[in-house]
Amino acid sequence: MNKAPLLLKNKAALRKFIKSAKKDGKTIALVPTMGALHAGHASLIKKARQLADAVVVSVFVNPTQFGPNEDFAKYPRTLKEDLLVCQEMGADAVFAPQPKEMYFDDRSAWVNEEALSRFLCGARRIGHFKGVCTVVSKLFNLVQPDFACFGKKDAQQLLILERMVRDLDFPIKIVECPLIREKSGLALSSRNKYLSPEEKKEALVLSRSLKAAKDAVAKGKSAAETKKLIAKIIATSPLAKIDYISVCDRETLEEVKTFKKGQKILVALAVYFGTTRLIDNVWLTTPKK
Repeated sequence: MNKAPLLLKNKAALRKFIKSAKKDGKTIALVPTMGALHAGHASLIKKARQLADAVVVSVFVNPTQFGPNEDFAKYPRTLKEDLLVCQEMGADAVFAPQPKEMYFDDRSAWVNEEALSRFLCGARRIGHFKGVCTVVSKLFNLVQPDFACFGKKDAQQLLILERMVRDLDFPIKIVECPLIREKSGLALSSRNKYLSPEEKKEALVLSRSLKAAKDAVAKGKSAAETKKLIAKIIATSPLAKIDYISVCDRETLEEVKTFKKGQKILVALAVYFGTTRLIDNVWLTTPKK
């Protein structure tokens, strides 16, 4: 059994831990989370453990990335269980602050990415990625990690944070980690807890549609044909309400009308089941011939 990670609830305690680790010459990996940890998060912590001498997991439901009508108040908060996951995966410290510890009441400085945020979830959740970039920047400044691990499940977030690190010269390696699915194919998400058994069963149309999209692209189908196929499969679920389906360039996130040979694309979607909004995606490369 691994030793229980240090629970750090304020910035002063975190800075003390980081100062000690740096003094000992340790490399540091950060895994930023909003808690309600599942096997996807566990895989990120496992990767971080492989990369660095010290692993810090942040557990913070960040209020600035939620819109007025979103689920901040009811977002699952399971710190006790999260600590057990962190212990099992070998994390050294868990930073679990309250919002008042992370934000001043009169805060007025923000970090905002202005290109990739215009599309996909950014176009529908206005201000979301400003909140994400700001809190991740704060975590980077506090933890000073050598590595930061993020999953491909939140593809747009990952790409935006890579851009932020590049543009703002953070001396940090962003580590892209695989999207983890249940055996059924459903992408792991903390929001899956909101789904009724029937909704969870119906949500399997998402992974089925993406598998079909992967096959379609490999066979040389067009972007329009691929999107139409995805929509047709999702429409087989009476509980599904499509927010968006996108076939976009992975560098710009702009919608692709005509595929280029060997083009790196992202097929991404957001779909409601009841009041629960699920996202999923697949990273593809178009045929080179």
